[in-house]
Amino acid sequence: MERRKALGLIAATGAAAAFPALPAFGAETGRAAVPAGQGRASAKGDYTFAFDPSFTGQSGGPVRDVASPDIYTEDFSAAVDFLGLQKNVDRERIGAQAICGLSGMALTAAAADSRIKAVATASMYDMSRSMSRGHQDYYTREQRQKVVDHLSRQRWIDAENGTSARLSHEVPFDADGNVATSNRVLPKTLPAGADPVMASFFDYYRTERGYHPRSINSNTAWTATTPMSFFAFPLMTNIDMLAPRKALLVAGADAHSRYYSEDVQAMAPGTVDLVIVPGADHVDLYDRKELIPFDRLDDFFTKNLA
Repeated sequence: MERRKALGLIAATGAAAAFPALPAFGAETGRAAVPAGQGRASAKGDYTFAFDPSFTGQSGGPVRDVASPDIYTEDFSAAVDFLGLQKNVDRERIGAQAICGLSGMALTAAAADSRIKAVATASMYDMSRSMSRGHQDYYTREQRQKVVDHLSRQRWIDAENGTSARLSHEVPFDADGNVATSNRVLPKTLPAGADPVMASFFDYYRTERGYHPRSINSNTAWTATTPMSFFAFPLMTNIDMLAPRKALLVAGADAHSRYYSEDVQAMAPGTVDLVIVPGADHVDLYDRKELIPFDRLDDFFTKNLA
């Protein structure tokens, strides 16, 4: 198979998907579109990523808008099942590529599924670590217990009501030190003086750059009990099992998430290579074509899927 066609079959997933027939964006958000040439390749007639994880986007099955490190890891192996049944695919040359939160699942899937011969990530997040310990592991032991207790109580409430409440997947705390509930990941409008990380995510998910009506991060929040499974299922535990296969992690020099990629590279320095992109933040590597190191990704997969 011609090299670039093979790269196109690499299982890729990320934070949002683009589908045909988007509704008028400005009416929903009041924000203008980004200039032409910036952002995603197209919102009119193609997919930004190769598949939606279970319970999201156009994938099937209840409960909707729930994340699971176990199921999402399995989704990569299921994608390999599908690819390996295609007559034009060499089963010995299947790789995985992922962005942001799904990157941790791609690495975990590759460690457990040796059919994945190489894996590359961009702006990788270890979502188990994020949800169970907070950004840069800031949760205290007391706060972690408060999160567990809140999620446990919410399970009773959801079971009694037959519905699923919403909550930010990295559970926030209010000024009094209690869990701050919210039914949105991002606000409908960006407040003045917003944190730069929130502002960068808002600029993607809440503008035409990355907005989609079926995107959880664009419009709502994940199910409130989603973090429970991430407490129970730590990612990266078996990253050593990836060897002798290779991984390439790409992170922005200015990304708040950079430490996740650096820590994984330190765990398996002979297996995981790290590329730091100058002048890039976390969200830039979703879609800023002038910053994404396509040449390094091309070389990596060409070499490791040869």
